[in-house]
Amino acid sequence: MKTAFLFSGQGAQYVGMGKELHQQYVCAKEIFQRADDALGFSLSDICFEQEEKLNQTEFTQPAILTMSIATLSCLAEKGIKPDYVAGLSLGEYSAYTASGVFRFEDAVRLVQKRGRFMTEAVPEGKGSMYAIIGMEREQVETICREYSQYGFVAPANYNAPGQIVIAGETEITAKVAAAAKERGAKIVSKLNVSGPFHTALLKPASEKLAKELEQLQLYTMNIPVITNVTGQEVENNEDIIPLLIRQVMSPVKWEETILTLSQNGVDTFIEIGPGKTLSGFVKRTIKGATILNVENQRTLEKTVEKLLI
Repeated sequence: MKTAFLFSGQGAQYVGMGKELHQQYVCAKEIFQRADDALGFSLSDICFEQEEKLNQTEFTQPAILTMSIATLSCLAEKGIKPDYVAGLSLGEYSAYTASGVFRFEDAVRLVQKRGRFMTEAVPEGKGSMYAIIGMEREQVETICREYSQYGFVAPANYNAPGQIVIAGETEITAKVAAAAKERGAKIVSKLNVSGPFHTALLKPASEKLAKELEQLQLYTMNIPVITNVTGQEVENNEDIIPLLIRQVMSPVKWEETILTLSQNGVDTFIEIGPGKTLSGFVKRTIKGATILNVENQRTLEKTVEKLLI
């Protein structure tokens, strides 16, 4: 049996996430305290009590990373470790932290800045994202190309077979979403995000992020990481910074990430952090895999019981 830990991305957050683990496990409480100390404000309070702030990207990103690493610490305490790690978008920073590449304090400060840079890159209301379900990737790409003469729109996430997210300038992206629905997409849903993430419109964020990343100290990668940018394993530390600079403005190749893990012998996928979105994507991509998630005491105990039988 080979196991991969998958780390949640932005949009999975909810008020109260991590609170139970914080109350029940000293290791989780310590992670939240380290985040509060590193940031100079109570991220714990934002996670547990402040919905409006939690949904602001510059707070969402450190909150999800902290909750994910707190959850990871509980699994580590139980002796459960992965063979591979990966994370969706923001979750990739949690994956690098889990692998040992980033110090936790550096990561939590970095993703707060990443969230701010992403918000600043495109003014509110000027960009949007839509999930398109039940349509082949080639069809989605064709519609995007047809409409790109009128403005910027492109695929942003290849999440699973028949589950693609598009992003771009607000007006033209809405037209592509409507065209996809007319041409047979089962579901077209506007995402509650503040900008057209993972597209070339995020280039200003990528440039600002590059300056921060280039100052970062990297440590030994103890667990292999599969990156969103290529859907393949990261070969060495020298590749990490260039990949993360590209990542914020490149499509997320999540379907390829899961297929790579499967080809490498992974048959057990554990989603770590808020929600079960990634579990759903794995289910659509790999048949017969064991899929678990950990986000509170109940799911932690269930996962530990399943893995230690």
